[in-house]
Amino acid sequence: MQADVHQHLWTEPFLDALAARDAVPFVRRENGLTIVHCAGENPYIVDTSTETPARRAKLVHDDGLDLAAIALSSPIGVEELPRAEASELIGAYLAGVADLPEEFLAWGPVALDGLDPGDVDRVLELGCVGISLPAPALAGQDALWASSEVLARAAERRVPVFIHPGSVGAGRPECVSLNEPLWWTALTDYVAQMQAAWVTFAALGRAEHPDLVVLFAMLAGGAPLLSERLAARGGPPIDVRDPLVFYDTSSYGPVAVEATARTVGAGQLVYGSDRPVAEPITTGREVLLAENAARLIELSRAWA
Repeated sequence: MQADVHQHLWTEPFLDALAARDAVPFVRRENGLTIVHCAGENPYIVDTSTETPARRAKLVHDDGLDLAAIALSSPIGVEELPRAEASELIGAYLAGVADLPEEFLAWGPVALDGLDPGDVDRVLELGCVGISLPAPALAGQDALWASSEVLARAAERRVPVFIHPGSVGAGRPECVSLNEPLWWTALTDYVAQMQAAWVTFAALGRAEHPDLVVLFAMLAGGAPLLSERLAARGGPPIDVRDPLVFYDTSSYGPVAVEATARTVGAGQLVYGSDRPVAEPITTGREVLLAENAARLIELSRAWA
């Protein structure tokens, strides 16, 4: 088995729910285009002709894979909405992925407003392979404390928590400029979020949640390579080769992948493409990474 742990897919139920909204995030359909509007992000055009489940399922096989795990794209800001709004959109997302072909499974998002460990049980009952959280929900001691009950429930159910970059504009529009290049946020805010989440968990969270399995998107923004700096600046000792922490390789090539493999261990790296946001970069480790990803998914399914 070979798998991809990190894809996104715009299903019709989710797009319809976004289209019914008057505040960000929302969708507008104009002149045959489907345009997503989010706080702190440039408007994003969804190519619905290539986002059909059948075409995406074929692409899974074209990539030489058997399975792909679909995640809600957290930069949209759904999880950060007031609970009633977040729950409505999360429900539409889960309804959409439930009808996808057998090549797909899903990460289960949870609302951050009034974090409820019962949400973990609910998404697992719907067949999700684990839960997903935006990185700011794990970035800093206060965020870690606020998420502690949800993390504890995931550890109790023995399912992984997928940490993905979150919104950069929710609640603080003054910090956002739409004049930046399209790639700017991915190289700055997203990286900083992932590094902060990794440092928080490695330095503080592992002691609180010794059995929790965590999967960081995009090599945690390269954060494991900061472990020497952490020690040099007086940080606590950490286990950089933590066997329960995994890293997907989305948006990174052979230089970063090889450096991270040497640091955390090759077995902790798993294949993540971030389709359709990004095209995969050849690393030379594709087969091993995809096999590692499949093992993580199969273990998660068995535990759930």
